[in-house]
Amino acid sequence: MTTTSPTHRSTETVGGVEITRRRDTRGALLTVVTWILALGFFFPVLWMVLTAFKQESEAATDPPTFIFAPTLDQFREVFDAGIATPLLNSLFATIVSTILVLALGVPAAFALSLRPVRKTQDALFFFISTKMLPIVAAIIPLYVIVGRIGMLDNIWTLVILYTAMNLPIAVWMMRSFFLEVPAELLEAASIDGASLWTSVREVILPLVSPGIAATALICVIFSWNEFFFAVNMTAVNAQTMPVFLTGFMSGQGLYWAQLSAASVLAALPVVICGWIAQNKLVRGLSFGAIK
Repeated sequence: MTTTSPTHRSTETVGGVEITRRRDTRGALLTVVTWILALGFFFPVLWMVLTAFKQESEAATDPPTFIFAPTLDQFREVFDAGIATPLLNSLFATIVSTILVLALGVPAAFALSLRPVRKTQDALFFFISTKMLPIVAAIIPLYVIVGRIGMLDNIWTLVILYTAMNLPIAVWMMRSFFLEVPAELLEAASIDGASLWTSVREVILPLVSPGIAATALICVIFSWNEFFFAVNMTAVNAQTMPVFLTGFMSGQGLYWAQLSAASVLAALPVVICGWIAQNKLVRGLSFGAIK
């Protein structure tokens, strides 16, 4: 008894150390692989930012130029080319359409979750079925209708189209967030004498605010990056950033430095929105993942 017990404890200790070392090695290896993948995904963005501060001659060299004198000439060229109007158009269409999507989608998602209506599944299928039709199949009738009512090259046309494009996704996302809210909270609020609007405003919306932030950011990204509607429904007055960026592709080739500078300015608003909403965004994307 006295001789085997220390040996047994020593064996367990050695085995435990070996297992711990293996786990540490695997963890370190996984960390290295994760960093390599992250840098691989981030490198094109970094290269775009670096190219934006080069001259055109330096941006087109082969092999690439890594050491150069930074300059703001390309940003000046982009502003001289008239980036302000497309930037403001994209901001207006994105912000207004996102507000409309939330104003319509939040009540609809609430009705389909905490206050379900008859044939809820049919309504949900109808919402998502609108995303099954390829945009290219609908562009001709939409173009004819918009042309007949005199709304071509009008920013409000894009606002309406972006709202219709993002509304089904917003309803499905917000419904999943509302389903995580216990129905007993509404019952308790009604017992305390609160009206339905008061219960929603004071109880439900604060709980699902991370989900609203996540939904809003998804709508912002989809609206900001949308190209097909914008290139077919606009010309000059309602031109958006994705359409403006195609102007740097000419028969003479690509203006890499100017295109990179314009792309940096185009990506900056979405990056700022994500940075502002990052705390609620993380909670919103993981809302309902753990029960």
